[in-house]
Amino acid sequence: MKNYPVNSPEAAARVLAMAMVADGQYSMVELRALDRQNVPALLGITPEAFKAVVDDFCQDLLLASAGQWTGSVEAGIREQLMREITDRPLQELILQQCEALMLCDGHLADGEVELLDALSAAWRRPVLL
Repeated sequence: MKNYPVNSPEAAARVLAMAMVADGQYSMVELRALDRQNVPALLGITPEAFKAVVDDFCQDLLLASAGQWTGSVEAGIREQLMREITDRPLQELILQQCEALMLCDGHLADGEVELLDALSAAWRRPVLL
């Protein structure tokens, strides 16, 4: 996996890319939903750079699985990407956008529910002092 700085627009975009493929594939409906919600701008990235992150992420997934797409992101990769987002407001923004993205086609697939659960568990934990 390509390395991005923690809390960078690219790291945030990659979590959304993971949400896009959580049901096994991504579609034009999802890309259009991201455009309508102006997600790249919310993350501080251009639409072209956002799409490049999505393309790079898909390439990385294929490389990690020796060219055989299994239809899901391995738990280790998912956890790595979630650890790259530590800023609470950014986590909330990404989670909101993931939920909207996953609902744009009218249903939640098992992989999407699993990812939402993982994001919520990882990011909505109370801060212990």
